[in-house]
Amino acid sequence: MGTDTTSSFDLIIIGSGSGNSLVTPYWDGRRVAIIDAGIFGGTCLNVGCIPTKMFAYPATLAAVPAESGRLGVDLELRSTDWAGIRDRIFSRIDAISSGGFRYRDQELDHTTVITEESRFTGTRQLTTASGRVLEAENIVVAAGSRPVLPEVPGIDLPQVHTSDSIMRLPTLPETLVILGGGFIAAEFAAVFSALGSSVVQVNRSSQLLRTHDETISERFTELASRQWRLETGWTASRIEETESGWVAVHLEGAEGATMVIDAEAVLVAQGRTPNTDRLDPASAGLDVHGDGRLMVDEYQRLLSGGAPVPGLWALGDISSGQQLKHVANHDQRIVSHNLEHPDDLRANTLGPIPSAVFTRPQIGSAGLTEAQAVAEYGRDRISVKVQEYGDVAYGWAMEDTSGLCKLIADRQNGQLIGAHLIGHEAPNLIQLLVQAMSFGVDAHTLARGQFWIHPALSEVVENALLGLEVPDSGLV
Repeated sequence: MGTDTTSSFDLIIIGSGSGNSLVTPYWDGRRVAIIDAGIFGGTCLNVGCIPTKMFAYPATLAAVPAESGRLGVDLELRSTDWAGIRDRIFSRIDAISSGGFRYRDQELDHTTVITEESRFTGTRQLTTASGRVLEAENIVVAAGSRPVLPEVPGIDLPQVHTSDSIMRLPTLPETLVILGGGFIAAEFAAVFSALGSSVVQVNRSSQLLRTHDETISERFTELASRQWRLETGWTASRIEETESGWVAVHLEGAEGATMVIDAEAVLVAQGRTPNTDRLDPASAGLDVHGDGRLMVDEYQRLLSGGAPVPGLWALGDISSGQQLKHVANHDQRIVSHNLEHPDDLRANTLGPIPSAVFTRPQIGSAGLTEAQAVAEYGRDRISVKVQEYGDVAYGWAMEDTSGLCKLIADRQNGQLIGAHLIGHEAPNLIQLLVQAMSFGVDAHTLARGQFWIHPALSEVVENALLGLEVPDSGLV
């Protein structure tokens, strides 16, 4: 296929996150290359889902004393061991990453790991940063995404971090400024404030988590403002290093207002962007969405001029509108099947896609927001029920005044079209609703077709279901 200066493979995978799982026994005896200039294992393992949740759990424990007093339990948080928590987490993660690299690159004869940036120089050709040319009949782009860095003077100072570096700080910062209002900002604000940092979260809009249902966004914004300092309506204009070694974060607000916040560290958490621009997709004639994602068809095949390109595939953040590990893993299973069974292609049609924010309190969501449901179905066709945690027995036990379950259903057939929870164990409670939405179980059947344990917190879901104005399933 290639020349003397070209390395030929049966499969090239760009990215070692979910794409790494494409190397199944099917490829034994074939030549496979995995290209990744970053840390082996991808975002989720190294800087995303796994380490953040390993920080979130001890942070949750650290926050317990502040909650227990109103229930008559006097607990005390004496200290937190940032270095111990950090080292426990990354000693485990780093071992998994290095072990995965060693297995793919050294222990399997048919796989090679190439630790360089690469870009397309033809439809099925890639060239690495050192000039090495790689070709393959099958190329899967699973190159992921990276944090967005705004064009702000001082953004490159060593005190300024993204989610890629903030978890490996040598010491817990005394004061941390977080720029952003999305789920990454929400999770890190909860972690650092619980572990002992003075957190100042700065957001341009008046509400946090604006892509969530408005009821959830409003409730979380109010709750966040009680737990750490929240400054809304401000945008960072520049960041300057001070004589103390800290930084001064300069902010601009409405009508020329200004503010300066001194901080030991800054976290920029203003979203992530797909790594498409680093791949030169134009050289392969690939179609790209306006937001930078590579375009794929229902089988995860890359498109050129609107038509699928044989042998070219994509998965995960580089092509998905949902930057979630479980979405990337499902994409991988679709691509893996289609690579190995080209005469029996499977479409990627699984839904709805749930998500969770492991902040304080936790949040779980699936399906349409109320605004989206109104736009798609019309106000008269949907039924909405908001059930407070504090209205069910387990909520009484917790003296809960903040959690809620919000459900949205189609009045005509009772099908759930949206589910949104904020509160204790929200990511676990929502799974039952995801199951009903995925398998077409209507709201009344879900509520009355099974026993609900009393007085478990799941009764908040049961009562929300019963509060929807939907057809009676005939069950009592």
